[in-house]
This record gives sequence, C-alpha cells and structure tokens, in this order.
Amino acid sequence: MSSTANNSTWTGMVPVDDTALAVTDTGGPGVPVIYCNGQFATQGYWRRVLADLGPGFRHITYDERARGKKSKRSADYSFEACVRDVDAVLAARGVDRALVVGWSYGAFVGAHWASRNPERAVGAVLVDGAQPYDWLDEAMEARIRKLFKRLSWITPLLRPTGLTPRLSAAQQAECNIELGKISREANLAPVLDNITVPTRYVLASGASFGSHGDEQEKIRASLVAVCARNPHLEVSAKVASNHDHILRKDFRAVADAVREVADLDRADR
Repeated sequence: MSSTANNSTWTGMVPVDDTALAVTDTGGPGVPVIYCNGQFATQGYWRRVLADLGPGFRHITYDERARGKKSKRSADYSFEACVRDVDAVLAARGVDRALVVGWSYGAFVGAHWASRNPERAVGAVLVDGAQPYDWLDEAMEARIRKLFKRLSWITPLLRPTGLTPRLSAAQQAECNIELGKISREANLAPVLDNITVPTRYVLASGASFGSHGDEQEKIRASLVAVCARNPHLEVSAKVASNHDHILRKDFRAVADAVREVADLDRADR
C-alpha cells in the first residue's frame, strides 16, 4: 500500500499549492489511515482514536491550511483545496492506497475523496458528517455570518495556541456557507451514490454548537435513503455523545469502524 512504510514517526511540513501543511506520519507496515479534521479543528482531536487503534495501523494526520500552530496561510481555503490536500499529503508520504477517516467537515472531504478514487481508497469512515440535506437558506446564511462576527474578538486571542484558525471571521463564515452548498442533496447524494468501497458512518446524537432544536437529527435521518441505495454504505454506530464530543467520548466506536473497514478490504483482496 505504500512505498515508504518505514517504522519511525515522521513529522514535518508538506508543500502544496501556495502553502505548507503540518503532517505527522507514524510509519509502519500497517494499513495507512489518513485523518481529515473538522472544519477548524486540528490533528490532535484524533489522539484517542489513534491510541485505541494502536501501532497495527499507519496513522497520517495533518492540519489543514491556516489551522493548528504550524500549517501556513493560503489564498485558497475552498473545499476543493481540502480534497486536493489529501492527495498532496499521501503523495508526499509515498502512500498509494489509504483508508480515509473524516469527522464533521472532514467527513465531506473523505466522502468526496473516496468517491473520486475507488482504486486508491481502502474504504472510508465518516464521523457525523457527509449527510445530504438542504439546511442552507438565506436565514441560515445570515445566522452563520452573525455567529462568526460575534466570535471575531476572541478567535485572534486563541490563535497562538492553535485552537482557532488563522482565518478572518468572514473567511470562516464563507467556508461554512460553502459547506452548506456542498451538503445539498442534489450535490452530495450523487457523490455518495458513486462510492464503491466499504464506507461506515459513526453518528452522534442531539444538538451541537451553533445548531438549534432537532436540526442535527433531521440531517442524520437523511442517511436512511442513502444507505438503502448504496450497499457499500452502512451506519456502523449511533453513539450517545453529541457532534462536538464524539471523538473524545466515543472514540472506540470510531476505531471499531476503522477496523471493520480494514477487515473488509483484506477479505476482498
């Protein structure tokens, strides 16, 4: 699966387009797993999943453009740039085939990458994201802009810690609005229908930061029709924690889904 499956952990910067991404690669001969972060999250969010899976897998994590402490700024923060970055990281680490895991925004990135690269994708684990639903309208767009404008005073203070991205409030809002367009059923459903590798969803429960009422549960319910159409897609688990806490409180369910997908790939080969 990899031409450079060394046994030592590598950390460094991977150049891509006009920027560079901070990457960590544990190395080793196991199945390579690349982790796609939440929209403004960092690779540290995956630490419990990595610990549960252990050294039997080759773990590749990275911080997206202007995220974390080290990844550089860019002129392009689009969704397509994020999908390209998966290829750039894998190429830099000499990995031909990988299992892609994504949480939230990263689940959309992972779904698109798996859909476009059936020969290179071992499979996918999508954590509470990549659900086709038309949740973006004019009122929601205004709500998003208002939310990030309200947070604009505190995010610069937290940037040195890596907890918030080095994007302006307007740039963060635009990223979120673009995701709403990508999420629309007309746009996302064909992507999911086109996936031909084992794909497992791990779903959270209840609401999360920025959502109201049962909005999130309505979005998750869209997967019933998706999984009915495509036998490669299944819900592996629906856990008790919410969207924001799933990688911290229910990391074992995510790790179990990774093992399941890896085992399915081995059985097919």
